[in-house]
Amino acid sequence: MEKISVIVPVYNVEKYLHRCVDSLLSQSYTNIEIVLINDGSADRSGEICDEYAKKDSRIKVMHQEYNGVADARNKGVAMATGDYIIFLDGDDEADKEYVGKLYKTLIENDLDI
Repeated sequence: MEKISVIVPVYNVEKYLHRCVDSLLSQSYTNIEIVLINDGSADRSGEICDEYAKKDSRIKVMHQEYNGVADARNKGVAMATGDYIIFLDGDDEADKEYVGKLYKTLIENDLDI
């Protein structure tokens, strides 16, 4: 089972972040790492990221000054150790089959993406 990295740029999403990370932690495809990039949030988003990282070893967190979503995604790619990378925004919620369906489609169709 190959590892899939899910990169989540985080900027002032404390109202949604629990829902987002919980949806990733409950994925049916479990060989994932979750890379949370706190992009200078002024709310509790950074603290929430750190709390999750303490609870689950699949979660990595990086804090940086605000540089924008593109930079946060690039930093996440640099930190990722998975065989494949998926992006999800911090205010999004993933269906429990999200990662599994993407991986299944990738393998069944011999995609090179």
